[in-house]
Amino acid sequence: MNNRQMLRYSLAMIALSGGAGAAWLLSLPPGRKSRIAPPIKQAEKDTMIAALRPPKRSCPLIAILGANDGSETTDYLMPYGILRHAGVADVIALGMVPGPIRLYPALKVLPQATVAHFDARHPEGADYVIVPAMRRDDDPAILRWIKHQSSKGATIIGVCAGAKVVANAGLLDGRWATTHWYYLDTMRARHPAIHYIPDRRLVVDRGVLTTTGITASIPLSLTLIEAIAGRELASAIAENLGVTDWDARHDSSAFQFARPFALTAICNRLSFWKHEWLGLMLEADTDEVSLALLADAWSRTYRSSVVTLASAAGVLPTRHGLLVLPDRALIDWPGKQRVMLVARQKPAQVLDEALLAIAARYGERTADFVAMQLEYSRESPQSWANET
Repeated sequence: MNNRQMLRYSLAMIALSGGAGAAWLLSLPPGRKSRIAPPIKQAEKDTMIAALRPPKRSCPLIAILGANDGSETTDYLMPYGILRHAGVADVIALGMVPGPIRLYPALKVLPQATVAHFDARHPEGADYVIVPAMRRDDDPAILRWIKHQSSKGATIIGVCAGAKVVANAGLLDGRWATTHWYYLDTMRARHPAIHYIPDRRLVVDRGVLTTTGITASIPLSLTLIEAIAGRELASAIAENLGVTDWDARHDSSAFQFARPFALTAICNRLSFWKHEWLGLMLEADTDEVSLALLADAWSRTYRSSVVTLASAAGVLPTRHGLLVLPDRALIDWPGKQRVMLVARQKPAQVLDEALLAIAARYGERTADFVAMQLEYSRESPQSWANET
């Protein structure tokens, strides 16, 4: 029984016969606070940067692959926004088929091309293919396309649970890798030939890179920028994002299916009559990173869901040209049920502010619950080198 099945089981048991569910909860570890992970040695940093140099072009081509029926919001939007902002590569947001991509847990976007259009225009393949978490991690067409791109020399990047997709494509067997803590046991059980490395945010091995957690997209993107264009530009982009430092360090033991996580999930799910729909007003030129972090965080409380609003029907372009489809053309959403992007707030600060607002609205346990899902340490805010 995996973690998600256990959570469903416990919900049923607590609802029907509290004793068995309570016993299961008590059997879970109590959880622990994260520690400051030790620094990465310079030799290891240099090896990673060298392994991520553009394999084909001086100005590389980066394809961000989305499954139309469900791709993780931050995994898809954050690398796109950061890499487009850096201007070091041609970045294309792809869908498998024509039509919108439904991101989860919130937002809907139009891809810039399908994989068929991409293949026709770039028969030599991409330099990098970024694979976000997807609702279905075994879609045959997706797995074939990823394998085909790898065979043409592309570096394949599995972001967060996107590593499961890469694993199902057969590209992690015999390689060192990592993934989101929630899916680690399942992935290793299905693919025993994978060599798991703990305490690393990013792991690269022979043309395949994997990451831990949703928020790993920031250090991933900055590391790619450094590999493509150098540390100076990466540092400038990091400053624009509000990030002081970044590398692959991580405290994996702080992220686990523990008693506080399960209890908060159960209590919040059982409080369904308190569930809120929160309106997020979309504007043209919205930063993709800020939008993704805000919508993602508020949609993971198990107490709220985010619905996107616009003053009129139609698509809205983000800062770097991705088209977002609002859920509703409505501007009179109740003020107390809105979440707002703050002007001039740096993108990496958005998550910290959202977690503070979630704590104020639903309590500290719910804020910690959201941070655990995002694999983000609230003990060291903005320390993206350590835990985000």
